[in-house]
Amino acid sequence: MAREIKFSLVYRDMWQSSGKYVPRVDQLVEVAPAIIDMGCFDRVETNGGAFEQVNLLFGENPNVAVREWTAPFHKVGIETHMLERGLNALRMNPVPADVRELMYKVKKKQGTDIARSFCGLNDHRNLKLSVEYAKKGGMTSQVALSITNSPVHTVEYYMGIVDKVAEYGCDEICLKDMAGIGRPTFLAQLTAQIKKKYPHLKVQYHGHTGPGFSPASMLEVARAGADYLDVAVEPLSWGKVHPDVITIREMMKADGFQVKDLNMDAYMEVRRLTQKFMDDFLGYWINPSNAKMTSLLVGCGLPGGMMGSMMADLKGFQGAINATQRANGKPEMSLDTLMVKLFQEVEYVWPRLGYPPLVTPFSQYVKNTALMNVLDTLKGKPRFSSIDKDTWGMILGKTGKLPGELAPEIVELAKAKGLEFYTGDPQAPYPNELPKFQQMMKEEGWDEGQDQEELFEFAMHERQYRDYKSGIAKQRFNTELEDLKKKAGAPITIVRPVVEMPEFDVKAYAEKYPKATPVQVPAKGKLLWQIDVDDKSTAPIVGTEVKAGQPAGYVQTSYGMEEIMPAVDGRFVAVIGKQGKDVVKGEIVGFIQ
Repeated sequence: MAREIKFSLVYRDMWQSSGKYVPRVDQLVEVAPAIIDMGCFDRVETNGGAFEQVNLLFGENPNVAVREWTAPFHKVGIETHMLERGLNALRMNPVPADVRELMYKVKKKQGTDIARSFCGLNDHRNLKLSVEYAKKGGMTSQVALSITNSPVHTVEYYMGIVDKVAEYGCDEICLKDMAGIGRPTFLAQLTAQIKKKYPHLKVQYHGHTGPGFSPASMLEVARAGADYLDVAVEPLSWGKVHPDVITIREMMKADGFQVKDLNMDAYMEVRRLTQKFMDDFLGYWINPSNAKMTSLLVGCGLPGGMMGSMMADLKGFQGAINATQRANGKPEMSLDTLMVKLFQEVEYVWPRLGYPPLVTPFSQYVKNTALMNVLDTLKGKPRFSSIDKDTWGMILGKTGKLPGELAPEIVELAKAKGLEFYTGDPQAPYPNELPKFQQMMKEEGWDEGQDQEELFEFAMHERQYRDYKSGIAKQRFNTELEDLKKKAGAPITIVRPVVEMPEFDVKAYAEKYPKATPVQVPAKGKLLWQIDVDDKSTAPIVGTEVKAGQPAGYVQTSYGMEEIMPAVDGRFVAVIGKQGKDVVKGEIVGFIQ
């Protein structure tokens, strides 16, 4: 009988690789039944990473979100898993051990089954407590190897980490190919070695599609013995996220693997709801470039999920860079030129910083250093003139041991600044803090929450939690959303009551409004509408996608003028509702001149 290959939907990662926020809990609960009805998933990645933080950022309670989001999957036996960053847990900087331990207790109580733990430096010391705390909390411990492609990241290197975490007692291994640059044959060799030496360990492959290797990698790791593959669904599959389950399932089936059936009606419902969430507010934060794959990522090795923030950084620096170019009598640089220049600088910087796997937060450190190098060298300054404190922390060993050796110039620079290298346990400098946060909650009059989940959230994300509790986060989010909508020229939607349709002298109105087609707003706050009076029962008010200067619809015989206040100059206006007692519901769209 053919061996079964199982699929995990990375719905959380789909969003967070594409934008700043995730769907609200009501939206997640709405899509859960359709995900279940697809029938092809044994697992769903529901939370972890930045999921909790971004919930706080738009004023929502992440604990409510996790409990309600995981519940439907538990009822049908689908496992849920989360992502955590070892020493950094669910944030970008180191977390005290007692807060890390509480995390697993809370997440298990909230309904999360599997803890996927990774260290951005692949330092097994940072993963030891993750394994111990996950198992103590009743969770399955899955250790993720941060996959990249370099002279030091060999099969032997990764097997050294597997040996250690297997000794610690982990249950599973994930190949976390966060940039999708793992070479298929290499990943197959690594998978085969893991399954041969530790046949009891399940292996799961997680690979982003940015540079295009991941479908081939999935086939190769499956043939080598992998048990689970992470996939996505439209409209957030492919691009720089993950391969779509339809393609990967068919590929596996054609290769002789046993796969579960896929309900296409349910797939289309997941697709529809996901698009609806994007249209609601999430799409305003999704960079269009994230929908595209690019082989330019092969050389620099940056994860595709960074592309949105990276392009925003480049755009912010473009003005300063071009001002320097003009001052030196040199031509200005386009964003594309700057992007290639940054990629090339990442290739230069990365080995000199000891080949840290380009995953959160170390991918940001390498990218930031490269970006500052680009700016500084264009200004005539030497490279590495501007290294931030977090990057120095990585360089000095405060967050773990780098996989490779630092370049002599970096070591000399550290010595010149009087900085000391650290070789001890990365956890040691961060003493327990829960008692401090418990006292602060008492002073604020805040409850620690069910299973101490509010205490955990406060200790993990203090600043964001305070903003959430005060209402500032929700206010900030709403302001940011409104600004983005204005910049995007989003429609203003005005719902109006039914109005009586006036009696018109068609000939008179045709003479009065000879240019009534297309529909335009001839005066601020007024909309000229049109109806086919020959057959009122089947003539909805025509709505269409409107672009500046284009018609919104057409008229056959009858016209009307109506107030559509409020309205804003230069903005599209959508009026939704019935027009006339005998006309079916529709919409008119116009624009203000």
